[in-house]
Amino acid sequence: MENNRNFFITIALSVAILVLWQVFYMNPRIEAQREAAQIETERAEQAQQQRNPQPGVAGEPDLPGSSDMPSDVPGGASTPAGGPLGPSREQALAASDRVMIDTPRISGSINLTGARIDDLVLKDYRTTVEEDAPNIHLLQPAALSDGYYAEVGYVGNDDSGAVPSWDTQWTVEGEQTLTPSTPVTLTFTNENGLTFTRTIAIDNDYMFTFSDAVSNESGEAVTLSNYGRVSRIGTPATQGFYILHEGLIGVTGEEGLQEIDYADLVESGEIRPGKSSDGWLGITDKYWAVAMVPSGAQSYQPRYAYFDDGRIRYQADYLADPVEIGAGETQTVETLVFAGAKETARIDAYEADRGIRQFDLLIDWGWFYFITKPMFYLIDWLFHALGNFGLAILATTVVVKAIFFPLANKSYKSMANMKKVQPQLLEIREKYADDRMKQQQAMMELYKTEKINPLAGCWPILIQIPVFFALYKVLYVTIEMRHAPFFGWIQDLSAPDPTSVFNLFGLLPYDVPAFLLIGVWPIIMGITMFLQMRMNPTPPDPTQAMIFNWMPVVFTFMLATFPAGLVIYWAWNNSLSILQQGIIMKRQGARIELWDNLVGLFKKKPKPAE
Repeated sequence: MENNRNFFITIALSVAILVLWQVFYMNPRIEAQREAAQIETERAEQAQQQRNPQPGVAGEPDLPGSSDMPSDVPGGASTPAGGPLGPSREQALAASDRVMIDTPRISGSINLTGARIDDLVLKDYRTTVEEDAPNIHLLQPAALSDGYYAEVGYVGNDDSGAVPSWDTQWTVEGEQTLTPSTPVTLTFTNENGLTFTRTIAIDNDYMFTFSDAVSNESGEAVTLSNYGRVSRIGTPATQGFYILHEGLIGVTGEEGLQEIDYADLVESGEIRPGKSSDGWLGITDKYWAVAMVPSGAQSYQPRYAYFDDGRIRYQADYLADPVEIGAGETQTVETLVFAGAKETARIDAYEADRGIRQFDLLIDWGWFYFITKPMFYLIDWLFHALGNFGLAILATTVVVKAIFFPLANKSYKSMANMKKVQPQLLEIREKYADDRMKQQQAMMELYKTEKINPLAGCWPILIQIPVFFALYKVLYVTIEMRHAPFFGWIQDLSAPDPTSVFNLFGLLPYDVPAFLLIGVWPIIMGITMFLQMRMNPTPPDPTQAMIFNWMPVVFTFMLATFPAGLVIYWAWNNSLSILQQGIIMKRQGARIELWDNLVGLFKKKPKPAE
């Protein structure tokens, strides 16, 4: 029992240290980094306004490529930074001709200058849980300080003439609105007789397909390289939490998954993985992402780049190997562009149906994905059966308990037997109080005689920890949990309980600081944790007893900032553990200490003899 207590205390203190380190060290550091990034962005924008105040000037950052390219194509010298700053979103959209986008799940438009997707609104998602909250604006025109867009183009040579790039003016043929059933067709013919016919299609969700038919009527063979890029202006605000990646991401070549934070890219400037013939790359947020899937017909060079030539920009791009198109020939290049919510079912379907290598890694399942992902699938299945994610979490707890029941049952039996031999253990301690070696030997002999494993009581704790963190990961990173309601005041299981005991759960007309938001569910969790610990005898050591008394209080404050779904899980798990342990102890004939321990808290302690 002594070992069990020490182990439990070690685990609890480890968790407490991690949480306190996050709250008091990492969070202030992350906030300072955000403020510094914001100041840097504002200064760069002010400098750009001073250098380029003309309202009609438009420029672009570097495209992907090599250093021997001219300045307006991949990798050449920097061109002027993005367009004028200061216009509203509506003004920026009205500054160019556009093709509208209208599907069941997204709306927006495609800029005919560059044929880039730079205006995208997600119809199914809002900024807050309120019904009248604005929808999520995923992509923005480059003229805005938070511009964010995806673009496909080409790199040519002196013989090819002008080829589609960021400043190409495309012409619409036929349909003026992109829908799942009506693709749009854009055309561009250059001065040398090259005709580019781009067909843009979209499915019912978030995948665009760019099909470019390139016809060479120039009379001579030409060489072209396809490129694609996802560009983001300014440093976006991130969650700044170590369990979640936000920034540039891709699966290419032999390197496989690459996750590059904004700060790391600022430090390195540019990262070029090895060439690849499959995979994808882009930029990811917590719940949203924009990613490009290059054509598998040619190998390509992926790149992740940072620019600060007047406007801070981050870019994930690729440049495909050159392709020769003979005179009179037509060749087609197909590029996929994903822009939308990171819904697990959709991401998995794209990976399977489109053959996109490891596209499921667009969702950050973490190192323990073999636990995290199956747990999500279980919760999601139960959600569809029960109609509520909160109920699904409760049901998942029961399922997990059932799976590990034999192990937990054996553990609780061992703990019950430990209680039965407590008098003999106390006798051994008293007999060998001055000889720790003989005391340990006698206790081990007793354990062997009674067939007791003193470490068996650790297993319920060890089991609960990975499940706890897997559920935390699921609640934190999956969009399915975002704004998912439970009952009553819990309208978002991925957010902390919004109530607080310090204003009587909203009865008193004032708000309390964030660190005092101790809601109903954290209090319930603390009570169940307290009761579970009181199922065991009070430790004889005063220090251990004090830690056991205060541990539920400390955990109540710590978990108050965690997602409500996680706190509900912990409270429900504690309740089931109390019931399970009580039944097993009764069957084993061991005394249940709960009531005696509760009464003992209020009894007047005898004064020590003088």
